[in-house]
Amino acid sequence: MSDTPNTPENGRNSKVVTPARIAAAVCVIVPFAAMFWVASYNRTGPSLGGFPFFYWYQLVWVVITALLMGAAYWLIRYDERGRR
Repeated sequence: MSDTPNTPENGRNSKVVTPARIAAAVCVIVPFAAMFWVASYNRTGPSLGGFPFFYWYQLVWVVITALLMGAAYWLIRYDERGRR
C-alpha cells in the first residue's frame, strides 16, 4: 500500500464513498437479489401470453437489469465528472 494520503493534490479524492456510488451499487445488487430469491418466482401461475410465470418473470428481469445497469453506469459517470 502507498503511504501517500488521499488528497486532491495527488489525483485522488479522500471521499471515495459517495451517494451516487451507493446508488450505483444498489442498482447492481438488486437484480442479483431478485434472482437469488427463488421462492418469489418458483411457480407456474399466472401465465402471460401462454408463458408460465417462471419464464416471463425472468425475461422481465432481463429488461429491468439492463435499465439498472444503464443507471449505474450513468451514476458512476456523473460521480466521476463531479470529482474532477
